[in-house]
Amino acid sequence: MHEQAVLRDLIREMKRVAAQHGARRVLAAHVWLGALCHLNEEHFREHFAIESRGTCAEGAAVTVELSEDLQAPSAHGVILRSVELAED
Repeated sequence: MHEQAVLRDLIREMKRVAAQHGARRVLAAHVWLGALCHLNEEHFREHFAIESRGTCAEGAAVTVELSEDLQAPSAHGVILRSVELAED
């Protein structure tokens, strides 16, 4: 359940960024996964595919950066580092 909430927040942020820039789609995203966020890359991708269905982020290519820093301030979080947008 926690993973679902984390992914929904991430998709919400992607939508916000796309709307802010007048874009209709997210083509690609770079996402940082904290060392304590309880998601590995495969699990993240599975949840992303489910949560992004029907949104501007559906089908986006996602690059995942896995942190090993247990002391990082956002070690429990998932951070959207960047997005590539399409206006079409």
